[in-house]
Amino acid sequence: MSSEARLYAFSQETKDHLRKFRLGTSRSNDPQAVIYLIDKTTHEIRQDDDKTVYKTLEEIADDLPDHSPRFVLLSYPLTLPSGRLSVPYVLLYYLPITCNNEMRMLYAGAKELMRNTSEVGRVIDVESADDLEEIPSKLGAE
Repeated sequence: MSSEARLYAFSQETKDHLRKFRLGTSRSNDPQAVIYLIDKTTHEIRQDDDKTVYKTLEEIADDLPDHSPRFVLLSYPLTLPSGRLSVPYVLLYYLPITCNNEMRMLYAGAKELMRNTSEVGRVIDVESADDLEEIPSKLGAE
């Protein structure tokens, strides 16, 4: 067991939701995203309390806190230059420059575990909600 797996925890419900979300969005025609956080006391990684599934990058930007990191799982359908439909499944690692060092360390330590548990294709670092505007171009440049 890796040191990250001993420090951080996923409930079975969260693991099931991660899998269901990944499989359910793989053929979607619309963007879908969920926001995950780390409970500071238990170190459990879980979906944000409101359990919202976001449909646009603007909705995600509106709900990201100004001073606290988050993990955002994003399924973003796009048409490649070849005309083929692609649905990349990525982890947005939201780490605002204004968050404190304790929170930075907490999320940095869980980044790889979240990546592996959610089975995303890649991780994109995001420092501000404004950076979300660049996501489509980053995904299309694969």
